[in-house]
Amino acid sequence: MQFDDNADLDTSEVEDSRGGRIPGGGATIGGGIIGFVALVLGLFFGVGPEQLGLSDGGDQPAATSSSATRVDQVCRKGSDANTRDDCRIVAVVNSVQDYWRSEYERRGGTYSTASTELFTQRVGTACGTATSAVGPFYCPGDRQVYLDLDFFEELRTKFGASGGPFAQAYVVAHEYGHHVQNLMGTLGRAQDGRTGADSNAVRVELQADCYAGVWARHATTTPDERTGRPLLTQLTDQDVRDGLDAAAAVGDDRIQERFQGRVTPESWTHGSAAQRQQWFHRGYETGDMARCDTFR
Repeated sequence: MQFDDNADLDTSEVEDSRGGRIPGGGATIGGGIIGFVALVLGLFFGVGPEQLGLSDGGDQPAATSSSATRVDQVCRKGSDANTRDDCRIVAVVNSVQDYWRSEYERRGGTYSTASTELFTQRVGTACGTATSAVGPFYCPGDRQVYLDLDFFEELRTKFGASGGPFAQAYVVAHEYGHHVQNLMGTLGRAQDGRTGADSNAVRVELQADCYAGVWARHATTTPDERTGRPLLTQLTDQDVRDGLDAAAAVGDDRIQERFQGRVTPESWTHGSAAQRQQWFHRGYETGDMARCDTFR
């Protein structure tokens, strides 16, 4: 996975609140939306939002939602994205949104951008206060993706993924798949509270995997709006395998087997390892978001 060394990165699409703390917690909001975000993140063991790391704020400190500082200072060129994890996230966000802007324009629509916030330990969102324990997530309330970079090490050490730069890119592209679903009005289908292999929650997650694959198919040919050249210049077969491996590692069956010693399909919220690989691969092979209808 290689970015154009001379490309200019747009850090306005990534907020950096790592290490920032404020007293008093994050925004409070009703239990419905908190429960929905917890569902999107994955209620693998039937635990509540507080156990996942989501709450209504309370007296606990939360990370600030400050404008970009660190990444704005160090992530300037594609060459930075080729050497630093945080700058790579900036570049992936830029590339993913370049693609969705062009795809919406091709279809006669207008894409609304979503920012990514990098945080450590805890962050306040429009969906409640979240900790790093929930993993990367998208909050429809403020249309932002939230990410603690430590998750990528846990993806390898705790979830058994092979890792690699494109495994990181897959995670980011998946979360932006949820943003596209939110814009299209399909994300809310996961709000019915059902779990299980055939639930809407699983279908929403598999569609986001497929959208991630669609972006990957077009990533090396989508021109960056600032340079007219693709920001991502090289994506190898090994990169794609890393993405497929990451998708499998966060399959419900793999996670349940690893952490509770048995597989309970009735509590699935994301789909099996095989399903997640299948839908990412479908998106990558077809390059067509219309082929990502997991609700049929």
